[in-house]
Amino acid sequence: MNGEELLARALAAAIAVALNAYALSGGADFGGGVWDLFATKPRAREQRALVGHAIGPIWEANHVWLILVVVLLFTAFPPAFARLSIVLHIPLTLMLVGIVLRGSAFAFRSFDTGDEVQRRWGRLFAVASLVTPFVLGVCVGAIVSGEVRDVAGRSFVDAFVLPWLDLFPMLVGALAVVLFAFLAAVYLTLEAPDDALREDFRKRAIVSELALFVVALAVLVVGRRSAPRLAFALTEGALAIAVHAATALSATTALSALFARRYRVARAAAVVQVSAILWGWVIAQQPYLVPPDLTITGVAAPPATLRLVLGALLLGMIVLIPSLRYLFRVFKGAQLGQ
Repeated sequence: MNGEELLARALAAAIAVALNAYALSGGADFGGGVWDLFATKPRAREQRALVGHAIGPIWEANHVWLILVVVLLFTAFPPAFARLSIVLHIPLTLMLVGIVLRGSAFAFRSFDTGDEVQRRWGRLFAVASLVTPFVLGVCVGAIVSGEVRDVAGRSFVDAFVLPWLDLFPMLVGALAVVLFAFLAAVYLTLEAPDDALREDFRKRAIVSELALFVVALAVLVVGRRSAPRLAFALTEGALAIAVHAATALSATTALSALFARRYRVARAAAVVQVSAILWGWVIAQQPYLVPPDLTITGVAAPPATLRLVLGALLLGMIVLIPSLRYLFRVFKGAQLGQ
């Protein structure tokens, strides 16, 4: 591997790391919104208050990772960025609208004093929290299936609708929702101020973990037809054993810890499980950035650009990581130290 290829792969890995960070932070915030939507009596008000308290101080900061993904894509891999933003412009627009509506609704709900108005903003916040990660997962499913192809000579429906409006992308969207809901429920067991609320979210975490198994199995089964290359890598390739071992071990550990009410262990295992699922996809997709034809090295920007981007990324991390650490320490110090 020469220096140019190494630069390209390093920046592609940085995109994967940023996606991982977004899933563990922003994804959990989306999951919190899902539980806000499905809050149940007799503690529905307390459950929603806990979700708002948990994500309120830091939630917008989590989008920095998604912004980083976008910036790295259009500077380091412009043909891939162009392909994704053109072919998937409909779901990506829906996702952007969902993020904006979710943020606006959360802010208006927090500062409005009328109960009925708060309920309306709360419903919008919760619905957007459900739809947005679903659409994100749909985009990932379309990419994985290899249907995000050149649009030249194709009809509008064939080029811009059918690549994502299919069973497999929809299942990946459902997987994203369930995965984020599970992560949020585990996190909220440590945020809960009393045993009753903690028990509510412990049960939700267990149910969502079991649902996650069912949806993931459906994704693999349907993926044999819709994304055969990825399905082979995750079920029969050399990667399969390592990915399945890490996922199975972390899932079993998380579930056992939830039953035993060892919430710190459950949180650590949930983080590993989510990361293993994401990295399984990333590694199985190699060497493509956008299957079936855009490889990492084939669509990389010129070496001079890659060097500048990598340097800017390293300098930015020197500022960003301590800043986020300080932010979390100020607002989440008690929970992180548990």
